[in-house]
Order: sequence, then structure tokens, then C-alpha cells
Amino acid sequence: MVNSYRICGLSVASDIVLPGLIAGEPRSKPQVTIRRGLVPEALYGASAIGPTWQIAGKYFLLSVPNVARFKDGNEIVFAPASEESLADVPVFVLGTAFGILLHQREQIVLHASAIEVNGRAVVFCGPSGAGKSTLAAAFAQQGYRLITDDVCAMTLSADAAPIVHPDGRHLKLWAQAIEKLELNSFRREPVRGCLEKFYVELSDAASAALPLAAIYALRDVLHTDDLSIERPSVVDSAMLLRCNAYRPLLVSRLDQKAHYFHAAAQIINQSGIFVLTRPWDFAAMPGVVSWLERHWRDTGVLEQAA
Repeated sequence: MVNSYRICGLSVASDIVLPGLIAGEPRSKPQVTIRRGLVPEALYGASAIGPTWQIAGKYFLLSVPNVARFKDGNEIVFAPASEESLADVPVFVLGTAFGILLHQREQIVLHASAIEVNGRAVVFCGPSGAGKSTLAAAFAQQGYRLITDDVCAMTLSADAAPIVHPDGRHLKLWAQAIEKLELNSFRREPVRGCLEKFYVELSDAASAALPLAAIYALRDVLHTDDLSIERPSVVDSAMLLRCNAYRPLLVSRLDQKAHYFHAAAQIINQSGIFVLTRPWDFAAMPGVVSWLERHWRDTGVLEQAA
């Protein structure tokens, strides 16, 4: 059975069920195919080799110990380590493997979550554990629609704001965040059996590609009472964008540093890149939401027509 999805704006046909996604319309010629097949242990003529990966021309080989090997190119082919490990394959297909495919297609791919604000996309990026999904969930409770979670793909335009593509993914939240945000009724299956992290299916999500309004890099500060939004310099903005790419090592290995610098310059001109520092405390979340809404009013995001 072939399962159809829409991921990061691309039509996808998959041999396996990919949990946490919204089903898409079947297509005779999907843009991406995900299938189980033969995956070599090494790529012939590899031009770059790392501990768990190899690159040869348009192909990228990823090995996840005790889970599977993945080969990216025009499609994603996976070979599970065992039948028992097959249950963990979707997490890596939707994470690193799909991120590689998007980088290969020269999209700007951020480790980020995004919400719709007045017909445009506001993006929250940061390292794992920075609270991207939790912040998006807090805004969803206030009526803002989710665009994407964890992987955020953008395409550039010569004379307009970059376009953020809807992902159709459910949020992935830790059990504590679900409890604190009172989202238990929306909790679905675990992301992986060994984690206390679950898919959270919200009632509303954006389905159309949207122009970018702003990117907020979440400052990873463990103990702070400060709540501030700063606009970094052009050089720092370019570094922030590249550092917050999904698997930033790929930007270098796939020779896309110049591409991300160009993207940063365009985002600064058409939208904006900011650094958000806020208390890492669930009790402070309403104040963070109000602070950001005030910033959107000040910068015109809430007043601009959709």
C-alpha cells in the first residue's frame, strides 16, 4: 500500500506509514518517493566521508546504528537494520533523511517551528530543547495556525519575501509540556517508544505556502528573567541563519554557505531576523506570547493585509 502525504510543500508517496503527518492527495508522479530497498554500506567514489555518512555526487548515504541505512537522491531509500527497528525508521525519514533531500534541492531548511500570523509565517528556530515546538503550541492555543514543526523549508524569490512551505506535521512535545499547556486531549502516539515525547494533533493547521514575516532565534539561556527582542547585525544574522539550519553540517558539506548568506541578506531586506531571549518557565509563557504580539504590532506584522 502506498501512503500519500504533503511534506514541506512536496507531494510524497511512501511505502510505510509516516505518523504525525496529514494525508495528502495521491499523485501519479509524486515529487518524492520513500521506499524500502537495497542500500549499499558505502558509496562508490565518495567525495566526503564522516562517521555515519558519505557523499558521492548527488547521493547521500546516512547510517543510523541499529536503525537503518538511508540513501538520498531523487528519492529516499531505506534498509532497516532489522524488522524490530522498522518502527524507528519514520522518525529518521522525516528528520535527517528528509532534511538532506531538501538541502540537496537547495531549499533553505531551518531547525524551526512556524505559525501563521495575519497571512504570513513567523518562524521560531533554535537547537533541540530550545522550546520551538512549545512556543508554537502556546500560540496555537491562542488561535494561531501551525505551519510546520521541527523542519521548516523555505524557497527564495528574487523580489519578494521568502516562501515558507506548510508541512502537515503534528507538533512533537514532551509529556511535561503537554501537561503544562493542558494539551492532553490532543496527545497522540509516542514519537519513539523509548521517549516520553508525543505527537500533538491540533485542530487547525495552515495548508498554503505563506510569505515569511520574521524569524526569531531562541536564545538558549537556562536561567534568566529577561524578556527581550534584538535585531542582530547583518553578519550575525547570516551566522544565525546558517547555525540554525537543519543539520548545519550539511550546509558546509553540500557547499551551500553562499546560498545561506544570500538568503540571510534577502530575509533581512524583505522580512527580519531577531534574537528572542525569554524565561524558560511555563508560567512565563503568557507574557512571552503577549510580548511577541506587541512586537508584531510595532513592526507592522499584525497590521499588514494577508
